[in-house]
Amino acid sequence: MRSHRVAITGIGVISPYGGDARDFFERLLAGESAVRHLRVTQDLPRPLSHPFVGCAGFDPEAALGKPLALMMERFAQLGVAAAFQAWEQAGLARQAMDTEREAWGCIWGTALGGLEAHERGGRDLWIRGRDRVSPLSVVQGMNNAVNAHISIQLGLGGVSTSHTAACASSSIAIGEAFRRVRSGEATVMVTGGSDVCQSYSVLRAWEAMRVMAPGDADTAPAACRPFAADRAGLVLGEGGAALVLEAWDHAVARGATIHGEIVGYGTSCDHSHLVRPHRQGQVRALRAALADAGLAPAEVGYVNAHGTATPEGDPVEIAALCEVFGDGASELPVSATKSMHGHLLGAAGAIEAVATVLALREQAIPPTAHLAGRIDPACEGVDHVLQGRRQVPLRAALSNSFAFGGSNAVLAFRAPPL
Repeated sequence: MRSHRVAITGIGVISPYGGDARDFFERLLAGESAVRHLRVTQDLPRPLSHPFVGCAGFDPEAALGKPLALMMERFAQLGVAAAFQAWEQAGLARQAMDTEREAWGCIWGTALGGLEAHERGGRDLWIRGRDRVSPLSVVQGMNNAVNAHISIQLGLGGVSTSHTAACASSSIAIGEAFRRVRSGEATVMVTGGSDVCQSYSVLRAWEAMRVMAPGDADTAPAACRPFAADRAGLVLGEGGAALVLEAWDHAVARGATIHGEIVGYGTSCDHSHLVRPHRQGQVRALRAALADAGLAPAEVGYVNAHGTATPEGDPVEIAALCEVFGDGASELPVSATKSMHGHLLGAAGAIEAVATVLALREQAIPPTAHLAGRIDPACEGVDHVLQGRRQVPLRAALSNSFAFGGSNAVLAFRAPPL
């Protein structure tokens, strides 16, 4: 079977900064935190008070139209809006399915999916004493709602499915979409991820694990400090990000702008513990991605780290990078953009893949915010990016996603042609 190069012709992101993908990347490059303090008191058994990253400026009716927006839970609104952005940037028309599009598809990632629809139904039944829930509860709550809506709206008749693997969900979705285009099964694939993490039960569950960073209105913006000696845990958020992947020859033939190239995908399972990361599992995924891409470690100019700011997870990831990159690790630029946009769970891999593609396109590296003067000795060994770097000659980069359950996924990208 012929192997096809895979171009990235569309990028879409619904981020807490608002604006488009370029604005998103410029904010990251400037080290601007989107983390704010969340305090919710209404209609809850106990108030919520946490650092959080929300897309407060997102207007689903403006992005999708009122009839479509009302059919969706918020995670789907964020995801479909990101996909529409990417599709428009790719220069592809929204239209009914034609013969060519019968093999085009969508693979999406989400960890929580439409959990809020079910939580809302539970409140209606058990707290408010109602005897029925919304008739839209099933279609709003299903995890495959995003890929279903995208396929319907864009006329995609090929594969339409979703992946759920905790924080590796959307990296796995992107990797599987990449494989389908590379193999020739599909000419065009829409892929990415979206999640919404501010439901009461989700925040309380993460709080119970004691892995969430504390903070108030004054300290919340710097609450997420990956690789820092004083890191105190992760900060949850919401958002959506999408890529349009396209067979290279097809993209060139129609005159599409190529924003980058996806060249490799590696996966592994730690198979050791549900929540404790394992260095060798991550090493296998990193090496698998490099081998799949045909890249030598020395060719990689940047790694967007998983970097959640948990005490246990960060040193394991750095140890894995040091093992894979050997003597070159000390000169390997590494940053964790979760320090600014938070941990979007099932959407994390997608938004970080977008950041990595844009780093290659713009020849610039975003920093790990709040790290200067704070690096944990256990996280030393790589070139931590403390401030945004511009005019960096980048040719290839990796994006890491290492999830609870031991699911590891690494994506490899190349810069677009000059």
